[in-house]
Amino acid sequence: MQILNPPGWPRPKGYANGIVAEGRTVFVAGQIGWNADGVFVSDNIVDQVRQALENTIAILAEAEAGPEHIARMTWYVTDKREYVDNIPTIGTVWREVMGRNFPVMSVVQVVALIEDRARVEIESTAVVPPR
Repeated sequence: MQILNPPGWPRPKGYANGIVAEGRTVFVAGQIGWNADGVFVSDNIVDQVRQALENTIAILAEAEAGPEHIARMTWYVTDKREYVDNIPTIGTVWREVMGRNFPVMSVVQVVALIEDRARVEIESTAVVPPR
């Protein structure tokens, strides 16, 4: 993957402006903060982010992929202020689960998610290089 950042633009923090990649594409549906049994780990957004990211990694593993292959993520949050207030802790969780991989990302506040207890839903696209 090649990170794209136009000359003169500041370096983004925690995400990339653009990525170019070639390979096998893996699409991961929106993952929320429940475990493999469909039980929410917590009502706290940070805990739900961790679980949603761990769920994403588990699905990628089925395609012999990992966090380093994620090219794009869209996060849907139910409370922008809750998300913004927790960015430092979410950043810590990110580094623990995802390492130093920073895909193209968007965060969108939504009125609600289908699962009432969900505070965040994360969908991803990964690109696994040819072998």
